[in-house]
Amino acid sequence: MAGPRPVVFSGPSGAGKSTLLKKLMSEYDSVFGFSVSHTTRKPRPGEQNGIDYHFVSREEMQAGINNGDFIENAEFSGNLYGTSKAAVQAVQAKNLICILDIDMQGVKNIKQTDLNPMYISIQPPSLEVLEERLRGRKTESEESVQKRLRAAKVDMEFSKEPNVFDVVIVNNNLEEAYGSLKQALHELQQHTSASKNTFYNL
Repeated sequence: MAGPRPVVFSGPSGAGKSTLLKKLMSEYDSVFGFSVSHTTRKPRPGEQNGIDYHFVSREEMQAGINNGDFIENAEFSGNLYGTSKAAVQAVQAKNLICILDIDMQGVKNIKQTDLNPMYISIQPPSLEVLEERLRGRKTESEESVQKRLRAAKVDMEFSKEPNVFDVVIVNNNLEEAYGSLKQALHELQQHTSASKNTFYNL
């Protein structure tokens, strides 16, 4: 795919990935563009179709997967999630750095493609802190919390594997994590001349 080199963000639910991404996107909206994933799950309160996710039926998404329209896809809690080629191309066509927010399985899948993104993992300081955050949301059932914690444990181990991620950021304090994220992006982008954006002198 032509255009600036994409950036893949991964990490367990509750690690603060979405909050960090929203900060980055609002501060540098002329540099980064968000690849809107597809999902078959129902929207949560406040989520908008085409902005947070493309909310589609299972039949529709399965047809797209079968047709080769997706770079990666995975199933979690009985719902399908995936990144379409069109979503990434739409961002790259604007000469923006495309951000992909995907799970561990998605990272493994993208490693098998020629997308060649930068890989950044956002991790919680500990499983205990993560559990506190998940329960603090008051949107998860006990079963859902336990399922997310089991997935997070595997995700945290995965982030320690060599040569998977370019950068791992532990989100203990939001402002510090955000500073680390900007620094990491600055350093990573210095190794690529694919983008003419000037995010890094800001």
